[in-house]
Amino acid sequence: MGIPVGVVGATGYTGVELLRLLLGHPEVDVAVVTSRSEAGRPVPEIFPSLRGHTDLCYSNPDPAALAGCRVVFFATPNGTAMHQVPSLLEAGVKVIDLSADFRIRDAAVWKQWYGQEHASPKLLARAVYGLPELHRDRIAKSDLVANPGCYATAVALALLPLLRAGAIETHGVIADAKSGVSGAGRKAELETLYGETSESFRAYKAGGHRHLPEMRQTLRDVAGVDIDLTFVPHLVPMVRGIHATVYATLTKGSDAREVFTRFYAREPFVDVMPPGTHPDTRSVRGTNVCRIALHAPGGNRLVVLSVIDNLVKGAAGQAIQNLNLMLGLPETTGISAAAVVP
Repeated sequence: MGIPVGVVGATGYTGVELLRLLLGHPEVDVAVVTSRSEAGRPVPEIFPSLRGHTDLCYSNPDPAALAGCRVVFFATPNGTAMHQVPSLLEAGVKVIDLSADFRIRDAAVWKQWYGQEHASPKLLARAVYGLPELHRDRIAKSDLVANPGCYATAVALALLPLLRAGAIETHGVIADAKSGVSGAGRKAELETLYGETSESFRAYKAGGHRHLPEMRQTLRDVAGVDIDLTFVPHLVPMVRGIHATVYATLTKGSDAREVFTRFYAREPFVDVMPPGTHPDTRSVRGTNVCRIALHAPGGNRLVVLSVIDNLVKGAAGQAIQNLNLMLGLPETTGISAAAVVP
């Protein structure tokens, strides 16, 4: 028997991706899978892709059953985990929250962007932001990890080395990002129907996306000052993947390639690509890898290309990377597969 883990809310795209990866993880055993709407139904009945890999049935969230797990993942809508996490922590259970409930440390800022009072504001300071490339040591010692958002992951990984080294100006930073429709979740909405998204391409929430305060908080932590960041997301007609094109101004004398190569030299899931390359989302499909390329179009302007799978490095895979760190396992366990191509 492996280490018992539970998944709360495993009926969305992130939830099924998390289950897929956990069921192939050699050190854990998925003991509990909850869903209020699907309680009593076998998991493979909802997701035939998991036939032959599990015979678990969904159950209503039972505090006692979840308390019997070593680690519990929340793949729930924003505003759910914050009500259930306190009792699990009191029971000695480690928690990894894939929603936004614990990403932003300021409860007032969280309310501004998510439209409700935070139910557990005292836990915001306790939660560790789960970006391993930035907080690896803290994650390993934590019992509450806030898994980063997908856009925030792609953009942060494109900027962390530069800000840590003081290699770019802190004003005029632009992140232009494109995502597949799975980023909107599995719920039925008109704007994500095939007939609405196919052969079309549009920006959305240009006036302010919920991942923006998360990005600004992370980048401020690294730089020590507020970053003047403009972030515009776009929806593209593909199922999964994020491509972030980030524009910044280099400070005098900075060598961006040396900065990136040094910063990510020992990172198992960040691939700094050779000069002149343009990573595509297909090259990371189904993987926990972020591929990054650098381009200097002229003058002191730098363009950073960052691609991830929004459901893996942007969600479920990064959550398992955090699980491995929290349990003292090799960081790549269960998430080292190559990309699915074509």
